[in-house]
Amino acid sequence: MDDISKTILQGITFKGASSRPKEDKVKTKAKKKSYITGAHGSGAAKMKADFRKKRANRHK
Repeated sequence: MDDISKTILQGITFKGASSRPKEDKVKTKAKKKSYITGAHGSGAAKMKADFRKKRANRHK
């Protein structure tokens, strides 16, 4: 019962458990401006840029 009363009085602290060190982050080009706007020439990126424009203009 001591653990339960301690939890009730102090609360529970949730810590973000990092599964891997920060050096092992996956680097991607997908967030760079030329990829977002489709300026680098890829057909898929141009389609995605078109979808983003349509979504951004949907509620204007």
